This record gives sequence, structure tokens and C-alpha cells, in this order.
Amino acid sequence: MKRKLKRKIVKDIILFLFLTAGLLIVVMPMVYMVSTSLKPNGALYEFPPRFFPRLKEVTVENYQYIIGEGKFYINFVNSIVVSITTVAAAALIAAAFGFCIARFNFLGKNLLFVFIMLTMIIPGMTLIVPQYELAVWLKAIGKLTGLIPFYIAWVIPYSTFMIKGFVETVPRELDEAVYIDGGSVFTVFFRIILPLTKPGIASVSIFNFLTAWEEFPWANTVINDNAKRTLPIAIAGFFGQHQFTQWGFVFALSVLSLIPILMVFIFCQKFFVAGLTTGSVKG
Repeated sequence: MKRKLKRKIVKDIILFLFLTAGLLIVVMPMVYMVSTSLKPNGALYEFPPRFFPRLKEVTVENYQYIIGEGKFYINFVNSIVVSITTVAAAALIAAAFGFCIARFNFLGKNLLFVFIMLTMIIPGMTLIVPQYELAVWLKAIGKLTGLIPFYIAWVIPYSTFMIKGFVETVPRELDEAVYIDGGSVFTVFFRIILPLTKPGIASVSIFNFLTAWEEFPWANTVINDNAKRTLPIAIAGFFGQHQFTQWGFVFALSVLSLIPILMVFIFCQKFFVAGLTTGSVKG
């Protein structure tokens, strides 16, 4: 018994050290980002470099510039509008697609689902040229409308695939009860499917929000107006500015850009966890 207890203690210690090391690897870049954002730009190039600033060097001038002189609140608003619109539209469209595929039999159903799955394996960079031509035809260059429809199209395949699995966990008897009471397909969708698949839709929406919030290549290609820039483009604008990169501004804006993401995870955590547990068991 003593040997087994010792082995268990050793295993627990090793596991604890392993998890601690993993936590440090994940957290330290964020800690460095925050500490660097509190340094004056001149202190960033000192040698030897310091991970944490001296107490007398701590300053909020980088944040003052970002919030005040930089007027990057415009970029925040643009990112929020793009992300929320993408999430809302994608959730409704993907839920409708998932409902139709999971509940109805129609000609070409399997082919449609396979097509949706195939679109998930196409690298996004290969679509930039045809998407740009489409954006030109839609006269969406330099506008937020050049981002939102394309972001929605990107996330719908994955969202449909995930939500379909959640719809299949809802008993069909509930649908039949609504039809017997004289309800329509829309009644089933809005009164039964959407409420019962809320955890799944919420968990998918978190990933969709991150996709729209963090996307850079397409936004950098389409948006050429400073007033229409999203946060990733605004952050990239500091690189090479004034003959050297102003890392204090870069990290300060990066820290501020994390606030909406943290809020989404905090307020949607229960839906996210529920979505994972619900989708893990079928039937």
C-alpha cells in the first residue's frame, strides 16, 4: 500500500509540474505583452532586455495614445460591428441549414452535405483572387460590406456541420407534437430547435466571433480606408512606422483588443461548456 501511495504521489507531482510548465508556456507571452505595453518605447530596446519594467518605468502613455490621440476606438467599433453581424447572421443561416439537413429528406441532401464538408478543406488563401473579383463586382472594396458577407460564407460550413449534430439530439417527437397542434415548420424551428440547440449555437458562435475578430489577410486586401479598418489592420499599421516599430503601441492595442474576447468567453462560458458536453453524446 505504501509503494502504491508513493507512486501515486510521484505521478501527481510529475503531472502537476507538467501542467504548470504548460500553463507557463501559454501564459508567459500574454504576461510579456502586458508588461511591454506598460514600458516607454525607449525602454524596449535596452540591453540586456528586461521581462518586467522597473517600477519607475511603468507608464500608461501607450494606452493614452491608443485611446486618445490614435482614435483607435473607430477600429474597435468596426471590428465589433463586423464580428457581431457575422455571428448573428451565420448562427441563423447555419441553424436553418442544419435543421433542414437533419430533419428533412430531399433530393440531393447527401450531395449537399458532402459539398458543405468539402468547402471546409479549401485553403482560404486560394480564394482571395476570386473573392476579390466578386467584391469588385459587388462594389464592396473599401467598405465593411466587403468583409461581412465573406466572413459569413467562411464560417457557415463548419457551423452547419456542428449545429446539425445538435439538432439530431433533439427528439423528433417534439416536432411531431407541434405539427399535431397545427404548428408549422417555422414554429418548430423557432420554438423547438433554436431554444434546445442554444448551447451548440453559442459554442459555435464563439469560434465564429474569433474568426471575424482576428482575421487579417482578407481585411488587409479589401479595406484601404483608415476609417474602415478593423483592429488587426490597425495593429499592423504600427510596424515600420516612423522608421521603427512602436512596440509599446502595438502591445497596448493588442491588450485592448483582447478585452472583447475575454468578455465573450466569460459571459458565454456556460453555453460553451454545455455545448461541448451535449454534443459529445448523441441519442
